[in-house]
Amino acid sequence: MSLLDLHADPIDLTAALVDIPSVSHDERAIADAVEAALREQTSGFEVIRNGDAVLARTNRGLPSRVMLAGHLDTVPIADNVPSRRTVDERGDVLHGCGTVDMKSGDAVFLHLAATIADLAHDLTLVFYDCEEIAAQYNGLGRIERELPEWLRADVAILGEPTGGLIEAGCQGTLRVRLTASGVRAHSARSWLGDNAIHKFAPVLERLSSYEARSVDIDGCVYREGLSAVRISGGVAGNVVPDAAEMDVNFRFAPDRSVEQAIAHVREIFDASALGGLELGFEITDSSPGALPGLANPAAAALIAAAGGEFRAKYGWTDVSRFSALGIPAVNYGPGDPNLAHKRDEHVPVHQITDVTRVLRAYLSA
Repeated sequence: MSLLDLHADPIDLTAALVDIPSVSHDERAIADAVEAALREQTSGFEVIRNGDAVLARTNRGLPSRVMLAGHLDTVPIADNVPSRRTVDERGDVLHGCGTVDMKSGDAVFLHLAATIADLAHDLTLVFYDCEEIAAQYNGLGRIERELPEWLRADVAILGEPTGGLIEAGCQGTLRVRLTASGVRAHSARSWLGDNAIHKFAPVLERLSSYEARSVDIDGCVYREGLSAVRISGGVAGNVVPDAAEMDVNFRFAPDRSVEQAIAHVREIFDASALGGLELGFEITDSSPGALPGLANPAAAALIAAAGGEFRAKYGWTDVSRFSALGIPAVNYGPGDPNLAHKRDEHVPVHQITDVTRVLRAYLSA
């Protein structure tokens, strides 16, 4: 028998999921429970297992297919499992690791799969592992490589926390390491050296005066940002440093490709823009953004079911993977994303109920 009751209130189902520890690379127990529940408590679904990911789909020949995707893993537990429920000045609240990111979203998807009899769309459910760690381990990437036919849909809904408001698309992200070199010397005779850290002065000035671009795509406004996120250098308290490096993060709107984002950052830090200063330039990480695709009829119907309210997604999520496959995708789930990964991670239970209600209306014939 499954540890999970998919016909229970999604609030209680969220608590049950939270009570199964599932830190990244240790998702077997929760994947076993989800697989057993889907096999025992749903009808008309083909269910398969891929590593510690569980996939299920209907094949009723309906005119469109909706994918519901959510990761099963969490960040390391911080004395916040098992779950607990309180009523205080914040209202009726469920606490615990993963309540926000994103077991409440998983609970909604599982509950709807078991309780909607008359579907308006064929459904694909994807519950995957290792989202919270390096992209090379991401179970969704493995599924894309090994089971690409399972990632075909007219629209995808990723259950990431959005406070119960649809967040469309996502920003792209690019990290660049700038390096400066100089000449080491005793700080008492600084004129004999060439301070590598000081060379970043025009870079910092360029960053502080940078005017971020705002772009409206399908009614979603994406604001870009270019920020220094780390700087290091120095040998000792009495030495002029001969090397320094700075990491810069560019969050870019999804109308730019990664290649266009790189070209833009290169232009910002070109020697001609820095008074002739030549810097080392190394790309350390990049991920493309995702266009919202809200003009797609299936996506437009979801927006309508949610009362017509939506906004741009700031930050990067796995909707980018769906966008790269040509699938319009949105983030939609209970919980404040600002509370994700916190020791006091918690979700107002009414958001679980509200998201369930909206998706039930959207998915039901």
